[in-house]
Amino acid sequence: MWQESQNEDVDKKSFTKFESTFSLSSMFIIDLHYIVPLEQLDAHMTEHVKYLHKYYKQNVFLASGRKVPRTGGIILALAPSREAVDEIIKEDPFYIHQLAKFSVTEFLTSQSHPELKKFLKG
Repeated sequence: MWQESQNEDVDKKSFTKFESTFSLSSMFIIDLHYIVPLEQLDAHMTEHVKYLHKYYKQNVFLASGRKVPRTGGIILALAPSREAVDEIIKEDPFYIHQLAKFSVTEFLTSQSHPELKKFLKG
């Protein structure tokens, strides 16, 4: 990410300082697509909310909510790996009861709101 120059050590030190100040972190968008009628889904909503709260307390989930229109949901997560996210998803009652299909997109945060920095360092 740095330009090579005659004084490469200075550039590397500058980059290292920048990298440690603004750490790039893997984040994940967990995209749920409901595959059953909403009545069937709502019967498991309390369990699903408990599941969400568990991972909010662990600072894994940063935001979540329903899509508009209500065809699924989105969870924004911070985790050490895609494999870790896959294991977490297996605990979701919507996954256990086959109420939704899940897709996961990983991305590296290069910019974020200052209040999120405490979660993104790692």
